Amino acid sequence: MTPAINFAQQLNLDYQLHEYTHDNSAASYGLEAAKKLGVDAAQVFKTLVVATETGTLAVAIVPVATTLNLKSMAKSLASKKVIMADPKEVERSTGYVLGGVSPLGQKKRLITVIDSSAQKQSTIYVSAGRRGLEIELSPQQLAKTLNARFAEIVTVNR
Repeated sequence: MTPAINFAQQLNLDYQLHEYTHDNSAASYGLEAAKKLGVDAAQVFKTLVVATETGTLAVAIVPVATTLNLKSMAKSLASKKVIMADPKEVERSTGYVLGGVSPLGQKKRLITVIDSSAQKQSTIYVSAGRRGLEIELSPQQLAKTLNARFAEIVTVNR
């Protein structure tokens, strides 16, 4: 059991677990998850951690086939600027290794923003706390559980 699964069970969330054999040579863990689970990449979300100019950490949950727009993320946090957080800081703060960071069950609850595209999905997949394990739940339930907000935080590819 991972902290994410324990957290979901404690809160009696309505979720499903999906496990697959992770390939360490995969270029993108999120796209690998979508392919191996046979779901649209628009439904699989990655968990990224950013740092504001004051050093505050925040979580961005975005579709795996997209790129986080740092300016949009900063705006959603009412911050001047954000950068990707240092990997060691991410692991220390969340308790998860990169590629397996779950928005659920983190050591320290961080401000969380979910890309608004999640609202178009009945369910989304996020990491369940380790590579090769995804948790599927409704985006509204995820937002409510994390006290997260929805905002447009990805770069739109034209």
